[in-house]
Amino acid sequence: MLRNKKIVIIGGTTGLGLSAAKAFIQQGAKVVAVGRNPESSQLARQEFGSSGTVLTGDAIQEDTASQAIELCLREWGSFDGLYHVAGGSGRRMGDGPLHEITLEGWQKTLELNLTSIMLSNRAAVRAFLDAKKGGPILNMGSVLGYSPAPQYFATHAYAAAKAAIIGFSKSIAAYYAKDNIRVNVLAPGLVETPMAQRAARDAAIVDYIQTKQPLDGGRIGRPEDLDQAACYFMSDGSFFTTGQVLAVDGGWSVSEGQTATKPI
Repeated sequence: MLRNKKIVIIGGTTGLGLSAAKAFIQQGAKVVAVGRNPESSQLARQEFGSSGTVLTGDAIQEDTASQAIELCLREWGSFDGLYHVAGGSGRRMGDGPLHEITLEGWQKTLELNLTSIMLSNRAAVRAFLDAKKGGPILNMGSVLGYSPAPQYFATHAYAAAKAAIIGFSKSIAAYYAKDNIRVNVLAPGLVETPMAQRAARDAAIVDYIQTKQPLDGGRIGRPEDLDQAACYFMSDGSFFTTGQVLAVDGGWSVSEGQTATKPI
């Protein structure tokens, strides 16, 4: 599906991004994965073999995405698509219910999840325009951007950032459609990643997920659950698709979910 595609993945050395990178390689792509942690970057480099390379860098730094695209051009000879996965919870920085959010928590959460996407998408659009060609941009959203679960997932800055990613992506999809630059969003539910360890280890949340994400027996998602959707959006098969949000959420957004009436 991705034969001869050269793809940059922002946040591609752990979790969802790492799983996608390996799936892209299996489908014939060459990848440049960006990650903050030198240790995980080294492990990812070993897993990729000769079909991938890694850039250690922070997605909120202005030049990181452009450096990754330049590396992609040097290593593989072209740049054919961007998948932005990097982001995360701002809970430890002060995110939470609105009456508890600190200003720093608000700003840092938006920076981590929204500013980073603006920077990478800007770099990708500039590269496509410079090359006078189109290509795909896929951004990572969340069902929490439009489908709240207030009892267990009350991080309002995070929800605001993920909702903004949808508006941002649709807006630039509309503007650059004439250039054949297509921009779409994946919106997962709760997935087993390093960011999700708090929730995945909470017995009450695991119980809640059984009815909130009822597909496949009612479970927390796995990174590989998103891989085929990501492959589609990065492939030529999605050539006539832009400005769309695809929920890969195990049924979260169409299920009420039953909360426990007593402690578990």
